Amino acid sequence: MQPSEPFDPPNNRLTRYGVDALAPEELIALILQAGSRGQNGLETARRLAIDFGSISRLGRAGPEELTARSGVTPEQAAALVSSFRLAQLAASDSVPLRMLSATDVAAVATCELGSATRERVIVLVCDAANHLRQVVQVSEGSVDRAVLPVREILNTVLRRDGRAFAIAHNHPSGDPAPGIDDLRATQCLRAAAQVVGLRFLDHVVVAGDRWARIS
Repeated sequence: MQPSEPFDPPNNRLTRYGVDALAPEELIALILQAGSRGQNGLETARRLAIDFGSISRLGRAGPEELTARSGVTPEQAAALVSSFRLAQLAASDSVPLRMLSATDVAAVATCELGSATRERVIVLVCDAANHLRQVVQVSEGSVDRAVLPVREILNTVLRRDGRAFAIAHNHPSGDPAPGIDDLRATQCLRAAAQVVGLRFLDHVVVAGDRWARIS
């Protein structure tokens, strides 16, 4: 029997070869702060990768799911979830900062919602010149349904001194085509926005990297 190769911790490999040389499970081990203490940390990372099947699915997991399915500590789960969120925020640096069309709204919405596994509704709060001030999640539904809370959406904009806004929600089913309920809710929201003196810009539906506008 040939002797096994000595364990080479991911942090050592990163120092010698750079971050691009590390496999996904090695990066996960470093986030968990377990890769430098022995091979067990890397085994935990490999188990995570196997359990979730892909990095994108792992990135959508919540802290409770991580600890329940893979046995990592709450602190490690929090670190992993935070790391994926930071990556998402870094990617959002390239999205437009002024909402001049449905394409601009979709660019922000795709970054925020493209990988979500449950339906979510977000509000893009803008100033009088349509500059994006803040993105706020106002509801989260089941796997295939989210509630569009008109009053909460309007209050969200008003509380943040917004003058205009757009909304977006996702369809985890993969089909961005709006349903009848989406159309009715959009009409109701547009009318309510006029009553309180807000400009309603757009409503888009996101499904992965696809999207549709609700006119």
